[in-house]
Amino acid sequence: MPDVKSTVEFLNRVPLFHGLKKRQLERLAQRFVTRSYAAGEAIVTQGKGGEGVFIIEAGAAEVVRERSDGEKIVVNQFGPTDFFGELALLDDGLRTASVIATEETRCLALTRWDFSGVLRDDVEMAVTILEELAKRFRRALDAL
Repeated sequence: MPDVKSTVEFLNRVPLFHGLKKRQLERLAQRFVTRSYAAGEAIVTQGKGGEGVFIIEAGAAEVVRERSDGEKIVVNQFGPTDFFGELALLDDGLRTASVIATEETRCLALTRWDFSGVLRDDVEMAVTILEELAKRFRRALDAL
């Protein structure tokens, strides 16, 4: 489990958590686990179940979407403080793309169950995070 103090400092720079108070970040920080991936390793796989959100702490990854004709397209690239898998925080749907580490990568991971537990006790945090998720969704739609 990561050090809570350094995790709070890191989470404070993550766009998903902008607007949260220090005490809220501390509660979330206690629930994150660290996961490491080698270059070329899948962090999440398109079509598989999602368990939660990932935040890149160090390293880099690319988002690969496989089309129905089998063609694979890189649709995004991520580095430190970028997050993905946020839809898995809200439902148990399948992953919409794969995320592949392009170099040695360390992520913080938070499961839907841990996230829900924290939000049930702090409605203000839930509203702040949902507003950030809505902004991200709008930006994604505008990019289409």
